[in-house]
Amino acid sequence: MNDSQPGHGSAIETIDRTRGEQYRFLSTLLSQAPTQQMLDAIAALSPDDTAYGKAVASLSQAARGADHASVEREFFELFVGVGRGELLPYASFYQTGFLNERPLAEVRADLSRLGVARIEGRYEPEDHLALLLEVMADMAHGHIPADHDRQVAFFNRHLAPWAAQFFDDLAVAPSARFYRPVAQIGRLFVDIEARGFTLAA
Repeated sequence: MNDSQPGHGSAIETIDRTRGEQYRFLSTLLSQAPTQQMLDAIAALSPDDTAYGKAVASLSQAARGADHASVEREFFELFVGVGRGELLPYASFYQTGFLNERPLAEVRADLSRLGVARIEGRYEPEDHLALLLEVMADMAHGHIPADHDRQVAFFNRHLAPWAAQFFDDLAVAPSARFYRPVAQIGRLFVDIEARGFTLAA
């Protein structure tokens, strides 16, 4: 089927919209603890019977048994901590063992080429996983103009080398309860995107 045939463009738009929603969902959960309203929405999800759907079902079940205060404490222990959290969700740390290293400079350079500027009042380094996922969401939704090749390049350069390992680490982090199925969803989604980009190439 070529691009001019009926329904092709709308199908691609639907896929990209869904991809963007999944990126943004993960970005939101990794940038801040979910509100009670978000927990209630997650608890009400009715996923399908795929491997990804089963992971979402596990998260939905975890949301039904959680409250905002407990998940907020969990988020603090995992990602903030006293001094530092159990995990450091930064490309620099995962790729070099240190913060604020070469991967951060590379992210900043690519964001500049894409015309993306730091939001005022946001102080996290740009190689934080939540921000990288947010950029991918904005690309998929068309908020950041980026064709397929630029999306692939950004993903392969800034997410593929380490995001799967981060989600594996999150799955076994001592404080992870609500975030354990988040880790499963993240790992599956990163794998799906990597395979999709490879097949499209």
